[in-house]
Amino acid sequence: MSDWTPEAGTPPVSTPDEPVTEEPADEAPSFEPAEPTPLGVVRTPTGHAAVDSRLERLADADHLTAEGHIEVYEDVHRGLRADLTSLDTRPAAAPGPVPTPSQYTHHDNRS
Repeated sequence: MSDWTPEAGTPPVSTPDEPVTEEPADEAPSFEPAEPTPLGVVRTPTGHAAVDSRLERLADADHLTAEGHIEVYEDVHRGLRADLTSLDTRPAAAPGPVPTPSQYTHHDNRS
């Protein structure tokens, strides 16, 4: 390194002990978006078929550009919400005879 500094208004000059580096003109920076690349996120099965199928759907985002991820994420979110909501519903009553009130009501009123 050199202690030499140019006077004000003088264009910079490289000194012999400083290497001159120039970028090749043929490797101009690209402003094109990169190709989609899988993130490699491991999806561990939960043991619940409905949830596992939703998690597997997330793998579809690996092959899409970032703009396409939103559709996949919203689809998975809707499905998981539906699955969770279904857990809150009561099961339908089993079909069977409808109980009828007894024709004879017996009250035992002893005083």
